[in-house]
Amino acid sequence: MLSNRVVTALGPAIWGTTYFVTTEHLPPDRPLLAALLRSLPAGLLLLAVTRRLPVGIWWWRSLLLGALNMAAFLPLLYVAAYRLPGGVAATVGAVQPLVVAGFAALFLGQRSTARVALAGVAGVAGVSLLVLRANAALDWLGVAAALGGAVVMALGTVLGKRWTPPAPVLATTGWQLAAGGVLLLPVTLAVEGVPPRVTGENVAGYAYLALVGAVLAYALWFRGIRLLPATEVTFLTLLSPVVAAAVGWLALDQELTAAQLVGAAVVLAALVAAQTGGRGGGADHRVRGGRRRGSAPAATG
Repeated sequence: MLSNRVVTALGPAIWGTTYFVTTEHLPPDRPLLAALLRSLPAGLLLLAVTRRLPVGIWWWRSLLLGALNMAAFLPLLYVAAYRLPGGVAATVGAVQPLVVAGFAALFLGQRSTARVALAGVAGVAGVSLLVLRANAALDWLGVAAALGGAVVMALGTVLGKRWTPPAPVLATTGWQLAAGGVLLLPVTLAVEGVPPRVTGENVAGYAYLALVGAVLAYALWFRGIRLLPATEVTFLTLLSPVVAAAVGWLALDQELTAAQLVGAAVVLAALVAAQTGGRGGGADHRVRGGRRRGSAPAATG
């Protein structure tokens, strides 16, 4: 249904504010800390509210999904954001719908179509027009992080579609956030340690990313994965760079050129094309199984 797509799209739209919050309100060069404080407090909050724990096979499934969607994806996202101009990170991350199509064929038996492939290519082209700059410098570690983030989130999306959740979406969201946070905690303490100084502005930024960027956005996202085909829901992530560009224009006085506006239109057209022509429901495709101020914005998450 259209309403399910609109509700799901709110998650990636919220993630479009991540780049602004990270670069303007968080301590610099702390990707692991940002990932940890975005996932663990949010997961513990949802566990306390829902009072549901995994059962049986869902202990290791939650751990794996939390590792992919949180413990791996979020640090890679922040490494890319810190090491690359946001436009490069967003353009590399925009390959995610194409990666999801590949994983969906492998794990869900869902054949990719020419429409999906063309929409995926158009999405990458539109994002590059929207956020990529001609003088953007390439840091290959940052590029690898952006590409790795797209791959692990794509795999997490498809596996989340393959495995039928045994509990309400808030509970299973809490399982993944908490699992990812637990995995990140020792690594963060060993690699980055505790920052020497955290301001009230930093606390507000972390709180926003945990409550809005994690609890709300991930709950909407995982709900959408349950209800919509994987290759359709993943195209909604293309909204993130569009929203990020709009936030940069509104909040940071970044210029929006005619080429960027064309890019935004291409992204939206690719998103719409990917949503039409499908059956509109997730069940048809589900396999039941057991910092650069002034630079362009970064990708999903």
